Amino acid sequence: MTQALARFRPARGAVSIDGEEDGPRPLSRREKAAIIVRLLLAEGAPLPLTSLPEDMQEGLAEQMARMRTVDRSTMTAVIEEFVEELESVGLSFPGGLDGALAVMDGHISPSAATRLRRQAGVKGDPWDRIVTLPAEKLLTVVEEESVEVAAVMLSKLPVPKAAEVLGKLPGEKARRVAYAVSMTGSVEPETVRRIGLSLLGQLEAEPPRAFTATPVERVGAILNVSAAVTRDEVLKGLDEADAAFAEQVRKAIFTFEHVPRRVPGRDVPKVTRVVEQARLVALIAAASSRPELTVGVEFLLSNMSQRLAQSLREDAAARGRVKDKEAEDAMNAVVAGIRQLEAAGELVLVVEEEEGG
Repeated sequence: MTQALARFRPARGAVSIDGEEDGPRPLSRREKAAIIVRLLLAEGAPLPLTSLPEDMQEGLAEQMARMRTVDRSTMTAVIEEFVEELESVGLSFPGGLDGALAVMDGHISPSAATRLRRQAGVKGDPWDRIVTLPAEKLLTVVEEESVEVAAVMLSKLPVPKAAEVLGKLPGEKARRVAYAVSMTGSVEPETVRRIGLSLLGQLEAEPPRAFTATPVERVGAILNVSAAVTRDEVLKGLDEADAAFAEQVRKAIFTFEHVPRRVPGRDVPKVTRVVEQARLVALIAAASSRPELTVGVEFLLSNMSQRLAQSLREDAAARGRVKDKEAEDAMNAVVAGIRQLEAAGELVLVVEEEEGG
């Protein structure tokens, strides 16, 4: 609609505005636009005039201030021309590169969009884009930036997302960033905008990754289903090579021994539905000769239906001794079932509190 206002043709024939001393004269584009705007506003129609260039908005307001009354025939002629303009439009495009990038968001690569913004100097608030990004993506930048920049970012984020990002930071940096937030009161708006532009450039210029999961998550997932002896040896080696990485991997690992502490008891029936009954029988049977399995097995049995628990106990008693490899496979099957439920959103693992935290 605003584009049609801007495209009015020069007046055809002489139309008049009541009160003109010099008689009828052709109307200018601006006068026609003022008539249409006045009519639409009088009807209460939504009119996005802010999409027009500011000089055109100012000129339109000045023109309306100079006009008084318009006769009905003139108004009808202007309306007919305006409708003709609207009907002749087959397709409209957003004005400027900023509008084009908004339309194409998600259809061109972030790096291409960033280059275009830098080249054209697109104006706008970069934080409008930053606040929509997931916390995991924001965390990668916060971890690398100074505490002052991180504090500005947290201050601009919605409170729930800021809390999520802060909660994922290491304890010491989280405390420093939280304190730095208290020092942001005197930061100037232009400084905040420049920080936003810099951060947005980093976030959108991030190169594509071959793996969606982090190295910690990938190593943890592998060790989850590895034999206990292999897991212990790998963690020992990681401790010697990179103790910090080894500690992160330990936190990412979820094995059968974690089941009683991290799986809500009410969700055990879901686990028994996705794990083969033969695996559960083997696991229960193995617990008779492997005391370290007792706590986990009893946790499962006490939180499932007693009828199923009794049936599994009887089958396990008839099963006899279970080889270590089969016991490991049974534990991994339970862990895999729990992870499957977690990925599907049907189960939420309990987060263990860190010691001293």
